Amino acid sequence: MPYVQKTIEALKFSSPAQAEFYQAAEEVLHSLRPLFEREKKYLKHNIIERIVEPERQIFFRVCWVDDKGEVQVNKGYRIQFNSAVGPYKGGCRFHPSVRAGIIKFLGFEQIFKNSLTGLAIGGAKGGSNFDPKGKSDNEVMRFCQSFMNELYRHIGATIDVPAGDIGVGGREIGYLYGQYKKLTGHYEGVLTGKRLNWGGSLVRTEATGYGSVYFAEHMMKAAHNGLEGKVCTVSGSGNVAIYTIEKLQQLGAKPVTCSDSKGMIYDKEGIDLELLKNVKEVRRERLTEYAKERKSAVYTPVEKYPEGHNGVWTVPCDCAFPSATQNELNGKDADALLKNGCVCVSEGANMPSTPDAVEKFLAAKIGYGPGKAANAGGVSTSQLEMAQNASMQQWRFEEVDLKLQGIMRGIYKTAAETAKEFGEPHNLVLGANIAGFRKVADSMIEQGVV
Repeated sequence: MPYVQKTIEALKFSSPAQAEFYQAAEEVLHSLRPLFEREKKYLKHNIIERIVEPERQIFFRVCWVDDKGEVQVNKGYRIQFNSAVGPYKGGCRFHPSVRAGIIKFLGFEQIFKNSLTGLAIGGAKGGSNFDPKGKSDNEVMRFCQSFMNELYRHIGATIDVPAGDIGVGGREIGYLYGQYKKLTGHYEGVLTGKRLNWGGSLVRTEATGYGSVYFAEHMMKAAHNGLEGKVCTVSGSGNVAIYTIEKLQQLGAKPVTCSDSKGMIYDKEGIDLELLKNVKEVRRERLTEYAKERKSAVYTPVEKYPEGHNGVWTVPCDCAFPSATQNELNGKDADALLKNGCVCVSEGANMPSTPDAVEKFLAAKIGYGPGKAANAGGVSTSQLEMAQNASMQQWRFEEVDLKLQGIMRGIYKTAAETAKEFGEPHNLVLGANIAGFRKVADSMIEQGVV
């Protein structure tokens, strides 16, 4: 559609050098063609041009003092993308790779992911190129306090509610929240991912991983017989990967891999979850330590991966769970997965599959759960944390988990029914994008030109 391509070209001109953002926008907008052909109101109201432009972009300097007494400078971001269906909601990422294009792609995806949950939350994302790795607790605290010294002006419990992401866990959320409370004098649910003692929600840590497995279970039940007994490959070794592995084991599946930025583990006996948690959550060490303590584990460093491949995806499996980072699974990896008999891919990370990999999964008509649907469990439970904060309550683990299961079932059903409505029942990318977009776009039209 020339109109879509024209919008993408204009985006490249107005927002130069933001490749990940273009990729996310093209993937969504091109898949919406059947909707635009059926319903002209979206073109009439210029929804495409409006939805790809954030409502507000905040860039700021973050100065802090390290343990040597030296001043360090980082850059901070908050992209408030769309508030048509609720207050802005999206994580903060602290990682050296963070730049405007990364935050904008994440914020754009967040619009539709949040819309699919059926909850009243809009789309946003934020972060900094600060790297918490190798920093002392005091250095992390000083950085977080300086970051919040600017961010607090732009957020609030009914305005914008940030959460954690890569590099932002319970420690960082604690420092951020403490500084927000000091600056504003407000004790409110303005950040999610808080510790349980002061407003956090049970299941929040587990939610993204659990959610991606619940979504995969629905895909597998629709085409096969569920996850029980299936061999699964998982990338990453952070919260998403660890709790993907935990839920897979609870459902009777056998996860055999995990990875970090330096290499991967293949454990033919199945990942030892207790050991993995100890290495990564308690000791904060590399996966080489897992391999030293587990006889059945084989460690492969990144430099020994087959050329052009992420080594995780060369391991034969029934189901794959990309749970590390964007564009970690390419076309060659997709070929390897399909050749080895993989029948289901459920994305725990944001946009982990490249466009050519997605095309191959869709062409093969396997169960493919795109990130904006399959990994929506995290933000869903964040909204449940907001609801608990608003009512000054804390729900039981089982209660939150049941709500999460219901939300993921609803997301799958919505995406599957919408895909069927548009004549491509196997294409959950199409279904998720149209369903997520339609709710936001209709809300924008009803609220006028603002």
